[in-house]
Amino acid sequence: MQKVYTKIDSIAGNVISVRAEGIRNGDLAVVTSSHGESLANVIKLNGKEVSLQVFAGGRGVSTGDKVRFLGYPMRISYSDDLMGRVFTGSGKPRDNGPELTENLIEIGGPAVNPAKRIIPRNMIRTGLPMIDVFNTLVESQKLPIFSVSGEPYNEVLARIAMQAEVDLIILGGMGLKYDDYLYFKDTLEKSGAMSRTIFFVHTASDPTVECLLVPDISLAVAERFALDGKKVLVLLTDMTNFADAMKEIAITMEQVPSNRGYPGDLYSSLAARYEKAVDFEGAGSVTILAVTTMPGDDVTHPVPDNTGYITEGQYYLKNSRIEPFGSLSRLKQQVNKDTRDDHRALMDGMIKLYASYKESLEKKSMGFQMSEWDDKLLQYGELFESKLMDLSVNIPLEEALDLGWEILADCFEPKETGMRSELVLKHWPK
Repeated sequence: MQKVYTKIDSIAGNVISVRAEGIRNGDLAVVTSSHGESLANVIKLNGKEVSLQVFAGGRGVSTGDKVRFLGYPMRISYSDDLMGRVFTGSGKPRDNGPELTENLIEIGGPAVNPAKRIIPRNMIRTGLPMIDVFNTLVESQKLPIFSVSGEPYNEVLARIAMQAEVDLIILGGMGLKYDDYLYFKDTLEKSGAMSRTIFFVHTASDPTVECLLVPDISLAVAERFALDGKKVLVLLTDMTNFADAMKEIAITMEQVPSNRGYPGDLYSSLAARYEKAVDFEGAGSVTILAVTTMPGDDVTHPVPDNTGYITEGQYYLKNSRIEPFGSLSRLKQQVNKDTRDDHRALMDGMIKLYASYKESLEKKSMGFQMSEWDDKLLQYGELFESKLMDLSVNIPLEEALDLGWEILADCFEPKETGMRSELVLKHWPK
């Protein structure tokens, strides 16, 4: 039974308060004002005092308006009809297509019981050598892309969306500039990847509460498709905007702030989303890649700092490249032992030589005399960066490994690489 209340006790920004009984946290309500009807979401219960976040904002809402509680939390339609569609953070069509109202599922449910999960064991190929060769993405992994503003992180996500060998892409945009939204949409449509993509987008001009709903709505849909046997890759950008939306609401609610003004439950809120990554026995999987921008390139900022404790490594995007030293996929050893016999050894050997290149580069910049070995390392580093690190490179794993051997052969003698003799005999370019 729906409950209707005709007196609003207080209005603070987008948050209104009413006195009501039998209401659950997370339930939806409809606020009827002179501007029409707007959805609202219960965000706090304090005895009989119920606080709601109004989706369309508090402007135009007065204390005499009606609040009708619907008795259920946010829900989204789940079916194959979602494919190729674009929705708002509240699940409304953004692409002028029909609204979907059948087979509704609740969002924001609990993560899968860890005892029911299986150990990640399958590689997800992306066509990016810095991921496939050096920090392999594993099915059901949760990884952030740490970046600073201005880096092409959305371009990287779009490339992964086009190329990743999965059944379904769910793209969740939070606080996107309109240009970025159009970039994603146009890129995926031109590549033909839109047909296997579901896009939930919150732009910077949309209501704040919808920003908080994007991860939940994306992951709820992903989970259901995974249970139906699909390999789902969820791409989220940008989790710092999500955390900033949490902070904005916490300030409105006059909560005691924690580090840099963020709410004290920041870690729990981030973990509740990331822990949705799962591989179901006998069914599909959910893999999460989420951009986390670092204000001032500060990895100790609360959002990347908390994220690092939750996830299984990170990709570090700097100078328009995925940096080999800042990046880490903790689960890569689960899969790269099975890809090709030289994968692990080539990965370790090339990164070791790249570290030596960085030292030689520093010597050169300080005016030290360069040895023949330094010259070889400088040549190697330039080839490594242009042929493997450049984000425009798009080749399968096997080609990338062969290219790695070619780069080594162009710069070094076999004995100088530190590679095992049996691998050199088998893979060294003739």
